[in-house]
Amino acid sequence: MKLKAAEGKVRKIIGDSLKDVVEPFKKNGFQIYLVGGVVRDIILERKREENEYDLTTNARPFEVKKMFKYVIPTGIKHGTVTVILNNINYEITTFRAESTYTDGRHPDKITFSNDIHEDLKRRDFTINGLAFDLINYKLIDDFNGLGDIENKIVRTIGKADERFQEDGLRIMRAIRFATVLNFIIEEKTYRSIKKNLFMLKKVSMERIRDEFVKILKAEKPSKGIEFLRKSEILRYILPELLTCYGITQNKYHKYDVYYHILHTLDATPSNNLPVRLAALFHDISKPFTKIKSNNSEGEDATFYNHEVIGAKVARKVMKRLKFSNDMIERVEKLVKFHMFYYTEEWTDSAVRRFIRKVGLDMLDDLYLLREADRIGNGLKKGKSRHLEMLKKHIEKILEEENAFSVKDLKINGNDIMKIKNIPPSPKVGEILNYLLEIVLENPEKNTPEELKKLVEEYK
Repeated sequence: MKLKAAEGKVRKIIGDSLKDVVEPFKKNGFQIYLVGGVVRDIILERKREENEYDLTTNARPFEVKKMFKYVIPTGIKHGTVTVILNNINYEITTFRAESTYTDGRHPDKITFSNDIHEDLKRRDFTINGLAFDLINYKLIDDFNGLGDIENKIVRTIGKADERFQEDGLRIMRAIRFATVLNFIIEEKTYRSIKKNLFMLKKVSMERIRDEFVKILKAEKPSKGIEFLRKSEILRYILPELLTCYGITQNKYHKYDVYYHILHTLDATPSNNLPVRLAALFHDISKPFTKIKSNNSEGEDATFYNHEVIGAKVARKVMKRLKFSNDMIERVEKLVKFHMFYYTEEWTDSAVRRFIRKVGLDMLDDLYLLREADRIGNGLKKGKSRHLEMLKKHIEKILEEENAFSVKDLKINGNDIMKIKNIPPSPKVGEILNYLLEIVLENPEKNTPEELKKLVEEYK
């Protein structure tokens, strides 16, 4: 791509949208550039979800703070502040010169610079090394980032070993960019990734998790997982998934466990992280639960209880990767219940118990996981008749306004304490659960009068 053509594209998209943040720099004689992913994505014509901009300037942080009313010192030690203007966050960093990174994350010494070209040298990849002058509307491309964008290549700026040893997270970022942008990784950069895997040990799990999540949210996350496996990163962050590689399944599956997981993952919605994580973990325990038949090829092999064990594995891995408790509990539940099998013999009470066990708020996600699992099978086509029947049966039950938890009962703990003349105690919860069991079988009994009788009779 020609520089002028790219320059025109950025100028057209940016227009005067950054005028309010640029004007104070221009007025005070400072330089100000748009850098990083925003420039790259504009050139690639990619839609960005984040309403944030990365800017760099020769103004020092204290000078930036003087120019704006709302300034947060988000990374003041490293020359970064966040300006909030018109409900938009602008992360603004002062030009920096290169330094050593002993801890594998932060520069040992911050040296501010007045030279944008010096600042761009320290950035990670050529496709992120572009800068757009917001005062003179000129594009700077010191490292042929435009060429790599056109050729769909992820390549480090300068020596790859130096870039990865400055910050080990760049190893994950390289995989993420290749996955999200559907690029390839340049050969020297790829060899350096494998050579410097030890740097991942210096990176916090939270930072690794954040990059991993971005990989999972890609249009085709399987590409990223394959990058992680082939580069041997997977053994550092998710060795449990590696055990699935090459584990054959029974005659009802086209792929081995590992590739079945990847096909299932690709079949889930990119905007639904819990379902994507559940797809990643749903069969992860199959290598430990496989029971071969007498058939040497294992065509009749079984994986008894793999969903229950897999839920425990999911919890363990997600704790290690520092996911929130809410996310862990949701994914664990999806994995645990993904093997449900509905038949026409299910009674209304059986469906109500299923809803209670899974949770109303989990049903839609469980459907998505089950549908993706079917697609990932590789042998089945179209929608599952049994799943569609279950959905209709559940719709019917929900229309009848049934109780699925003690909160839905027409009586509460306070009522029980008055009826039984007892203080707060575990017995109150015991009675509530007893009532719910009855109502699940007989919804018509969920009235204050009927429940009061049952409480009075309870021993």
